[in-house]
Amino acid sequence: FVLDTSGNYWLAFLIVPIIGFAMGVVIEYTVIQPIKNAAALSIVATFGLSIMLQEGVRATFGAAPTRLVPPIQSTIQMFGLEYEIYRLFAAVVSIAAILLFFGFLHRTKMGTWMRAVRYDPETATAMGIPARKVYMITFALGFAMAALGGVVAAPITTVDFQAGVDILPFCFMAVIIGGLGNLEGTVAAAVMLAFFEGVMASFADPTIARIGSLCLMSIVLLIRPHGIFAGATR
Repeated sequence: FVLDTSGNYWLAFLIVPIIGFAMGVVIEYTVIQPIKNAAALSIVATFGLSIMLQEGVRATFGAAPTRLVPPIQSTIQMFGLEYEIYRLFAAVVSIAAILLFFGFLHRTKMGTWMRAVRYDPETATAMGIPARKVYMITFALGFAMAALGGVVAAPITTVDFQAGVDILPFCFMAVIIGGLGNLEGTVAAAVMLAFFEGVMASFADPTIARIGSLCLMSIVLLIRPHGIFAGATR
C-alpha cells in the first residue's frame, strides 16, 4: 500500500516497519493481552487473526501475485556468476537487523526487562518490571521485524495475500531444531537450514530440499528432543 501510494521503495522501507510496530501494539492490546493466560485460546485467536488479515489483503489488493522491481537493478560478478546487488543488500539488512536486535536485547534496559520476564515473569513483576508493557513491546517488535522482512523480500519473491504462509514451515523447523525459547539457537538453525536447502536445491528439486529439511528436523527430535542448542544460552 505504501509503495503504491508513494511510488518510492525506500520510503516504504522506512515506514512499513513503523506501521508494523503500531499494528503490533494495537493487536497485542486488543487481542493478545485479554487472553494471554489461555494458551489454547491464544493459538485459535492468532490463527483466526492471520486469516482475517490475509482475506483483508485479498479483498483490498486482489489475489493476483505481484512482482516488485528491485530498487537496485545492477549486478556484480561473484565466482564467475552475475549476482544481483539487491540480494546482497537484502542479506546485509538481514544481518544488521539481527545484530541490532541482539544488541537491543542485551544492552538496553528494555532488553534486560524482556529477558527477565521471559525467564521468570512472577519474580520480574515482583521486582517492579512492568511485565504488561514488556509483553506489548516484545509483540510489537516482532511485528516490526516481520514487516521489515516482508518489505526487504518483496522485490526478490512475489507478493500476494498468502506471502507469509510459505515460510511458516521453515520457521517452525528452525524453532524446533534451534530449541524452543532459544532465540540465538533459532537464528543459528535458520541459517543452517537456509544453507542446507540452498545446497540441496542446486542439485535437486526444491521440494526434495524441503523434504530433506523435514527429515533433518525429525533426526534432531529423535536425538535431542529439546533442540540442538537447548540450554546453550540464557
